[in-house]
Amino acid sequence: MPRFSSGREAALELRPDQPVYCFRPQVLAEDASAFLKAFPGKTAYAVKTNGEAMVLDVLARAGISAFDVASPAEFAAARAAAPGAELLYMHPVKAQSDIRLALEHYRIRATALDHEDEVAKILRIVRALDLDPEDLTLFVRIASRGDAAYELSKKFGAAPGHAAELLQRIHGLGIGCGLCFHVGSQVEDPDTYVRAVATAADVREAAAVPILALDVGGGFPAAYAQDPRRPAPLMPPLGEIVSGLMGAVERHGFSGTPLVAEPGRVIVARAFSVIVRVLLKKGQRLYINDGIWSSLSDSWTGKILLPVRHIPDPARRRRSGRAHQMEPFRIYGATCDSVDVLSRPFYLPESVDTGDWIEIGHIGAYSLSLRTRFNGFYPDTFVEVDTPFEAGDAPEGFAEPERRGGVEP
Repeated sequence: MPRFSSGREAALELRPDQPVYCFRPQVLAEDASAFLKAFPGKTAYAVKTNGEAMVLDVLARAGISAFDVASPAEFAAARAAAPGAELLYMHPVKAQSDIRLALEHYRIRATALDHEDEVAKILRIVRALDLDPEDLTLFVRIASRGDAAYELSKKFGAAPGHAAELLQRIHGLGIGCGLCFHVGSQVEDPDTYVRAVATAADVREAAAVPILALDVGGGFPAAYAQDPRRPAPLMPPLGEIVSGLMGAVERHGFSGTPLVAEPGRVIVARAFSVIVRVLLKKGQRLYINDGIWSSLSDSWTGKILLPVRHIPDPARRRRSGRAHQMEPFRIYGATCDSVDVLSRPFYLPESVDTGDWIEIGHIGAYSLSLRTRFNGFYPDTFVEVDTPFEAGDAPEGFAEPERRGGVEP
């Protein structure tokens, strides 16, 4: 993998016409170590966030020894990177053949569910393989609501009364019981964890069965850009979020219960940026060679503000507009789909023009996982970069869509 000191250096040396991912293994290792230090329980990295082999390899070397996996492909990827790692199959709804593969071939012994039919599927496989039920832990996922960029309770999670019944059923089969919840992706209110732990305690008391572990899920927020027109959100640092969570754990009687977390964004977001090129400037519209079907799905939803940095093409001698004047530009993707438009404009120098590059930072979470081959576009070029994206001059950021300055709504 070619190596550069910065994304700017990579763009100016390679002069790429296709998107280029800048991977920062040192940043990834530092953020993984920071989470391991902050969280006192078992850290199971959520492979769905970014399952690239290069990411899993760095995480394994950084001390991540457990992985939250959701499919046979993720089983294989995590085991290839860390042969001795523990795999937790925390997808609540699973194909029966995948359950058998997990239990028989990968020897996974912890999984999640939120319905009695899932218990029946797992029990059939356990009996067919003649496994000892006591070797398994089934985590009942409880529904939890909270303030997050992406709220995840609508699809999965049992209501408290139902969750208690599931725990009693599992305990009656001689299988170990766990509780889990997932408060959403990119939490915006740290008290969400406190409320979820309180709900878990209510379920535990109603079920009146031994709880072998409490999985607090993911949602731990990553650092992104800041809307220049709005005050910075008062989101506390990771250590304070975990401290509040642990306070709830103690107050609600989970102090002696083993804890599990499934972090994703908070570990991998800062580890990648993508260098894109401006294919055309049309007034205050910029057409780039990436988009919502490739690296920028978070920018389509408008819920994540990604930081950006302008890299002028030095070969372009004549420019219109002022380099010091920041303006909002509407961003259009590379495909022929008219939906391929970002929800938020980029704030960039007025002088940005066709042929320039834009480095978009903190895209390590989900961007690579969700990219598609739509229209034949599939960015897959990587370079290694030494310095963090935020090093050096402050990057530009996003703003809400607006009409002012000629930006389309």
